[in-house]
Amino acid sequence: MTSDVWLPIPADEIEGLPDPSDSGLSYRFWDGGADFPADPADCAFYAVPYMKGMEIAVRPLAAMTSVRVVQTLSAGIDHVEPGLGSLPSGVRLCNAKGVHEASTAELTLALILASLRGLPGFVRGQDKEEWRAGFYPALADKSVLIVGYGSIGAAIEDRLAPFECARVARVARSARTTERGEVRALADLPALLPEADIVILSTPLTEQTKGLANDGFLARMKDGALLVNVARGPVVDTKALLAEVERGRITAALDVTDPEPLPAGHPLWHAPGVLISPHVGGSTSAFMPRAKRLLAGQLTRFAAGEPVRNVVFTTE
Repeated sequence: MTSDVWLPIPADEIEGLPDPSDSGLSYRFWDGGADFPADPADCAFYAVPYMKGMEIAVRPLAAMTSVRVVQTLSAGIDHVEPGLGSLPSGVRLCNAKGVHEASTAELTLALILASLRGLPGFVRGQDKEEWRAGFYPALADKSVLIVGYGSIGAAIEDRLAPFECARVARVARSARTTERGEVRALADLPALLPEADIVILSTPLTEQTKGLANDGFLARMKDGALLVNVARGPVVDTKALLAEVERGRITAALDVTDPEPLPAGHPLWHAPGVLISPHVGGSTSAFMPRAKRLLAGQLTRFAAGEPVRNVVFTTE
């Protein structure tokens, strides 16, 4: 008996997948197109199309009565959560831990350095043939606070290490100790925010983190601090952020926004001190080889009857 596997990457492009003749797996390519590649009821392993939005991600779930694993290719799972209630019990939802850390951490550093060193102004100056010399902040000697210290938060700190920061503080849902030092609980944020020159958001989007960076959070940030969001747009209260940046009290670098995509005419586009990138934290040349390795590894374990990795939720 064969088990269907839905993949958003053609199977012949993924090295290391279990052989169909030995494993009993039948690979179906579906990247969010209008037509399903087969009957969803026969799907046992569903790898969700990447960056295609919630509507496409959840569309086949209600009909997937035999599915046992749902694998995202994103670090976050919020785009599939609305469809989980329709799944049978015991389905394991897995995220893409190990796929996006390098790319997202790179972009985080790029956003910090571009914001501090005034690169957007230099680009505008080049367009106008203006020589905009001046004195700009450095990352060296800054105090950094990472809010959301999972694998991406740790990867960001790894890349901060050579920049001679004065201090890196870490916050996660619960307190713990890591090789780099203490991780504080979310409850400690009010005391930590006033000490940070740079606040980096790298949390998943949950009920606890939605609107986390609200008016109270932002008011506690020190004058002149930089907010960097590489998490999800709704982690930040957009209205509260606009109030702070329009006063010129803080600046922001955002890879994600709320709403997203940011519509034409939205005040964030031209808010002073705001740098925006279009949700490209994971969309680099590093994504595909890591995504393929993840899928090959997960399906090898699945075919062998071994536990899959990166399980973040199991349906009841």
